[in-house]
Amino acid sequence: MRIKTFTAIAAAMLLFTTCREGEKASTDFYSSALFRDVQLKAVFPDSKTFVDCTPKRPLAEIVDDYDDAKDQPDFDLQAFVRQNFDMPVRPKSTFATDTTLAMEEHLTRLWPVLTRKADDKDPRSSLIPLPNDYVVPGGRFSEVYYWDSYFTILGLKAQKRYDLIQSMVKNFAYLIDTIGFIPNGNRNYYLTRSQPPFFSLIVKELEEYDSLAADHYLDAMVKEYRFWMAGIDSVKDPGDAAQHVVMMPNGTVMNRYYDKGDTPRPESYKEDHALAQQYQGDQTKLYRDLRSAAESGWDFSSRWFRDGRSLITIHTTDIIPVDLNSLLAHLEKMIAKGYTLRGNAAEAARYNKAADLRRRAILTFCWDPAKEYFYDYDFVAGNRTEVRSLAGMFPLFFQIGQKDIAEKAALVIERDFLKQGGLVTTLTDTDQQWDAPNGWAPLQWITYRALKNYQLDGLANEIRRRWLRQNTRVYEATGKMMEKYNVMDTTLIAGGGEYPNQDGFGWTNGVAIAFKHETRYNLSPR
Repeated sequence: MRIKTFTAIAAAMLLFTTCREGEKASTDFYSSALFRDVQLKAVFPDSKTFVDCTPKRPLAEIVDDYDDAKDQPDFDLQAFVRQNFDMPVRPKSTFATDTTLAMEEHLTRLWPVLTRKADDKDPRSSLIPLPNDYVVPGGRFSEVYYWDSYFTILGLKAQKRYDLIQSMVKNFAYLIDTIGFIPNGNRNYYLTRSQPPFFSLIVKELEEYDSLAADHYLDAMVKEYRFWMAGIDSVKDPGDAAQHVVMMPNGTVMNRYYDKGDTPRPESYKEDHALAQQYQGDQTKLYRDLRSAAESGWDFSSRWFRDGRSLITIHTTDIIPVDLNSLLAHLEKMIAKGYTLRGNAAEAARYNKAADLRRRAILTFCWDPAKEYFYDYDFVAGNRTEVRSLAGMFPLFFQIGQKDIAEKAALVIERDFLKQGGLVTTLTDTDQQWDAPNGWAPLQWITYRALKNYQLDGLANEIRRRWLRQNTRVYEATGKMMEKYNVMDTTLIAGGGEYPNQDGFGWTNGVAIAFKHETRYNLSPR
């Protein structure tokens, strides 16, 4: 987004300064004895609650007072927290579900409940203010989330809500312009990582309304690309890795998830700390791998486990994810399109070449001709991982691979992943939420559209039918749309993970509406 007015420039500089100052202050606070004690003593059942609280006075003063008082025999930690912090504010709503309404009508009525107005700046809060309205997922997630928003936008687009889509695109461009990337969510404790880079896809969805969107948001796409490619000049030999980039055996550069932090996640502090107590190796590596899995959006999944079963074996930063690299190939193509629209043929050719090299690398390192499916690649071990997951359908979502590859992958999907309630995420039950028996709306959509790209309509439509049937069954029974679903035993609610199943729910709503409308999307940037 090109900021043109002095007022907008001043606002952008203020946000940049505020975020940098907020990042330092919050980092100091998150390493304090007060923060550690509140989280480890489980003052709140959910670790995220405390990081969303608002201090009533400067954090440094509160921390100093805690250090002075905590060893007193009558000290009450819960009372201290209540005296010094305001609890997270959840917008009040009089919304009541009417299950006599059809599911889509209910979802249409739910948009205002999940929409947040442009934020007022509050330097005490962990919330990073956004200048335009946005849709949150729901439940405990009261801020915008990066990759969630793409799937939410699918539903908004099906209902022609381009006003809200434009607001959300502008917010993301604003974050890129001022922070340098799109954080996991608009909270200061997410400033060490991003999420799967769907911005170019969001821009693509906007093209139906704004045919020059790739030009209008080119600068933001280029800046996001630089974030993901930072460190590329320092990887010289196969196996070299720096931040998100890795040099592959054939000299191609591919990407991994990489959080720059190496301490427990503030929003999941007690969970990360507890795992570290069982860990025999380098705890900073463990923390970075946990954080990097959170950047992937798949927190957590057997995809990231060395033994394919146990969280303690997590090694996310050793893995070249097939979904991330497919997304970045699309970003490269969309940047090329933007430069073409601006008449810069040389830059367009450079990014098209980068995309073509990456697409070939995905086929080389991630496609397994013997197992006839796409896998993540462990660049440290020098081989593909053993975990089969729906991430393997991302290349086909972007039409990477010929139809014979798609047909082979479709057989795997139908034989192994298709269950009564839709598609299961992986084939292993680990008690992690991104594994069996759970199904997630974004992965139903990715797989559905991947199959549609190759005219494999029968299986695609069966996935859509089973998923919508499960959505409808749960809605009619509970009045709610869930974050995830048990697709193997449709009489049960999904489980696993670090927090209870959440209702709302932005991306489930968006995919359900898009499925209802059966909109055909042309994802090719050309």
